[in-house]
Amino acid sequence: MRILVVEDEPKIAYCIATALEAACYQADAAMDGETAWFRGDTEDYDLVILDLGLPKMDGLSVLKRWRASGKMMPVLVLTARGAWSERVDGIDAGADDYLAKPFHLEELMARVRALIRRSTGHGSAVLSAGELSLDTRQMRVSVSDEQVAVSPLEYRLISYLLHHKGRVVPPSELIEHLYGDDDAREANALEAVVTRLRKKLGQGLIETRRGFGYLLADDAK
Repeated sequence: MRILVVEDEPKIAYCIATALEAACYQADAAMDGETAWFRGDTEDYDLVILDLGLPKMDGLSVLKRWRASGKMMPVLVLTARGAWSERVDGIDAGADDYLAKPFHLEELMARVRALIRRSTGHGSAVLSAGELSLDTRQMRVSVSDEQVAVSPLEYRLISYLLHHKGRVVPPSELIEHLYGDDDAREANALEAVVTRLRKKLGQGLIETRRGFGYLLADDAK
């Protein structure tokens, strides 16, 4: 899962990005509104954490421009502004959730998990497909109730496929959502990750649809 963190305070941005990466999310950063708007408009994100008080373009304007152009990724607004009317403005502009500063990172992470689940049609913190399950709170991958050790990249791949269970996900989409700007983005590297996971999880869980992509089905075995 790939998340854009839009925050002009370096210390806050660093703390959020560090927490996200510790939870196996891929975190990108933008320090001003113009950069944030461009990145959100040209790249695919599973979630945006958006501060309102930004230089060059305020967060509310960024959000309105995204929604006007049809960008539907979940947006969690962060702000030091406390007036209820400003919170209403943010929600009316297209925000999916709102968190006032100062905040606890644990609450932020819980909201991140919930927003991503809801955006993909899931209500539970535990996702499953056949014998495979993923506890998003504990970051625990299990097959037949036996925990499996996976790398952060492998975890992101499992998480993305489970959030989009039942849909064939093209390799290009997986690459976009699993890797950061500085990572090598090659289809053969992705195939190598899938191969490693099949050895750990079992050969039948991740299906390959030749010419289309990868699938985790409801009845995965």
